[in-house]
Amino acid sequence: MNVGRGTLGVIAGVLMVVLASVGHLLSPPAFDPAPLPASPRFREIPPQPAVEVRPVARTDRFRTETILVPARNETLKATIRAPLSPGRHPAMVFVQGSGSGDGGEFTQQAEWLARAGIVTLAYDKRTVGYSFRSRDFGLLADDALRMLRALRERPDVDPARAGLWGVSEGGWVVPIAAARDPQAAFAVLVSSPNVSPLRQVAWALNEQLLRLHAPTGVRDLLTRAMGGVGFDFLRYDGVPALRGIGQPVLALYGTDDPSIPFVESTEALTGALTRSGNTDYTIRFLAGADHAMRIRGGPYAADYLPTLANWIKDLPRTARSPLPIAGATPVQRFEASDVPAAPWWGDSTILWLTLCLAAVGYVAAPVTEMVVRLRGRDLRLQARVHLWPALRRRLRRMAWTALGELAAVMAFITLIVLFSVNQAGAWPAVQAGWLVVRLLAIVMLVQTVTAFAAVIGGLRDGWEPTPWQKSVLAGVLGGTALLLLTAAYYGLFAFPW
Repeated sequence: MNVGRGTLGVIAGVLMVVLASVGHLLSPPAFDPAPLPASPRFREIPPQPAVEVRPVARTDRFRTETILVPARNETLKATIRAPLSPGRHPAMVFVQGSGSGDGGEFTQQAEWLARAGIVTLAYDKRTVGYSFRSRDFGLLADDALRMLRALRERPDVDPARAGLWGVSEGGWVVPIAAARDPQAAFAVLVSSPNVSPLRQVAWALNEQLLRLHAPTGVRDLLTRAMGGVGFDFLRYDGVPALRGIGQPVLALYGTDDPSIPFVESTEALTGALTRSGNTDYTIRFLAGADHAMRIRGGPYAADYLPTLANWIKDLPRTARSPLPIAGATPVQRFEASDVPAAPWWGDSTILWLTLCLAAVGYVAAPVTEMVVRLRGRDLRLQARVHLWPALRRRLRRMAWTALGELAAVMAFITLIVLFSVNQAGAWPAVQAGWLVVRLLAIVMLVQTVTAFAAVIGGLRDGWEPTPWQKSVLAGVLGGTALLLLTAAYYGLFAFPW
């Protein structure tokens, strides 16, 4: 019995609606950040005082030294750049942002500051106990304190003027270190999120998707994936550590930073310090600066290094500024909302289990057929034996389409992440990627419907599948059904576009 294409199309359409409904029912609450009301204190802030950005004399020659500092479970290499002028100097430890890297990324800043009379230390980030899935900010803070102690022991460093500098992820690390060591002279926070890592990443992602004019479904796909990630550090609350800072704080933000919700970050910082009684903070917004304090990824913002050097060298006078918040007026359009936690069926563990089961089904099909051929089973006596080759071709196409869908989704997510990190990309690429991902999901659904119809038609015509053929059918059809449900959960069948 053959089923017409029109009937198959209707069945596929009905199943698409069913999968869209199932995805809607199974999905977590929508991630839809609300517009951030303009706070009166940020509608118009005073300009940065000229004395803070005055030219810095950079006449000192400096020497570069490499040392090894024992840390927990490994030894870290550090590079010190120290002015050659006599006497004791202020000093600072660079604490890195996220990802692996070495202290070489701070070379330009470190040399500039060394010529200005400030000793700097930049060290390679640890590799033991830090990974994409797991990171301990307390362990990273311990590394920073070990480096600070190494600086304070130097004869050319004034221990009372040696402090910490942290950028991005370092904004969660430096407050822990400063709270643990009251002898740290100061804390500099550059592009510091001060909200949880998950809220920061979700805010940055939303900003980039708005810039790229991405469909709502793209945001749903990514935030549902984020909500199912079981990385504990993503929900880290940095406010308690901020409350523990007793030292003077300098916080610097760029008004063109697409990665940090700088208004809420500032409010979290000032609220925490005020609650703990620390009023020695200076917050400056630098016009046009990005996440790394550069202008469009090029040179540093003109006021960045002078502000940093003048503030450190003039301590303790600069500890309590008459203008706690100053600079360019920051504009944050949306709140840094938390990503809803996924239900148990959307957890990453369940996702990987589903993918593994589907993979087992796909792998079982060719393995079973190969075993049967090796054992020399004769199918000539099987009723309606001619039906199997055509059905087998359908199953192979289903498997390849499913693999293509998985590859397309991974490539699409990687594309969005790269666009977000590099602040690049264009909306046609996002629209095209989303179109490919959704079309492949639809093709996978249509192939499943036609394969089921072929099996049912063959059974009605008298075909009697052998046990190994039943195993092949169950593996491929069952694996594809699991992937279709997964695609439904992540919104690939959702309406509207």
